[in-house]
Amino acid sequence: MKSSPKGSPGGSLGSRFPKLDASGLKLVSGKDRPSKVNLGMMGTPVAPGATVAQFLDSLPDILKVREFKELIGWIRAAQADKKPIIWMMGGHVIKCGLGAIIIDLMDRGFVTGVAMHGAGLIHDVELALLGHTSEDVEVRLKDGSFGMTKDTTEFLNSVAAKYKGTGKGFGEGVGEALEEAKAPNRKVSIIHQAMQRNLPVTVHVSLGTDVVHVHPDMDGAAVGELTMTDFRIFAHEVSQLGGGDTSQTPPRYPGGNSRGGGVVLNIGSAVILPEVFLKALSMVRNLGHQVEDFTTANFDQIQHYRPHKNVIERPGGRGYWFTGHHEIMIPLLAAGLKEE
Repeated sequence: MKSSPKGSPGGSLGSRFPKLDASGLKLVSGKDRPSKVNLGMMGTPVAPGATVAQFLDSLPDILKVREFKELIGWIRAAQADKKPIIWMMGGHVIKCGLGAIIIDLMDRGFVTGVAMHGAGLIHDVELALLGHTSEDVEVRLKDGSFGMTKDTTEFLNSVAAKYKGTGKGFGEGVGEALEEAKAPNRKVSIIHQAMQRNLPVTVHVSLGTDVVHVHPDMDGAAVGELTMTDFRIFAHEVSQLGGGDTSQTPPRYPGGNSRGGGVVLNIGSAVILPEVFLKALSMVRNLGHQVEDFTTANFDQIQHYRPHKNVIERPGGRGYWFTGHHEIMIPLLAAGLKEE
């Protein structure tokens, strides 16, 4: 019996299935074709001893680099127009040793208000009082000693008790209490230093999420009152975000004449602060405040659903997101802001 040619079932050469004839394709010259990348966007090697501005200019002018420079431009525009620049931050920002950088930006007008949740409050206070923070949770959880620090709890509970009924928020109360106690390291405290500069720090506590909440002398009513006051203070800041003409083009680093309202940065809060921001934004719009033209950005080591929705997409302003470690990204942002 005669065998079929290898690879041709049924004994015939070629495929049994019809093929598309490509001979009629309309080709164009690559010289005339629109392209997203050109030589003008390429990065260049940075020289030893270069300034931060020269370093940023050496980066490829594309994707996140371009967005990063745009964000710097919007923050600078907000500062020039005296619009709010609100830094919402998770506890990890403080644990990463970024307090001094945030405080320096306060002095330069790039921070007009800070919002944090209870974990950030605890880390900030412990650094001011004790000079160290952040327990080894896995080790101390085994014997139930995690979260049982006496100093931190007594201080924060005393603040809640003292300021209950005063009309002041948790952030303001803690800032004043650190000064009264002459906390040895209060100069590194974001809360204390903001109060010294008359800048609002709002603390948004979710009861049951922080180590101090397990202690028997915890006064939930007092903490709730103070954090509710802070929410109203934060909402007032949000009400001032609205800016200029939404049709204007973002100013390119390192300058520009466009104006675009205030800026909200969310750094490392995956749930609580994005939710607080969204509720405050809805509240102020309901009251008739025109908060439409502003800028938001989310910085985190991984991108979560809620910050992306509540900070970047849903608010309706210009939204940016950057993925990276806080201890690298925030100093880089600060350095870019300070370059003339």
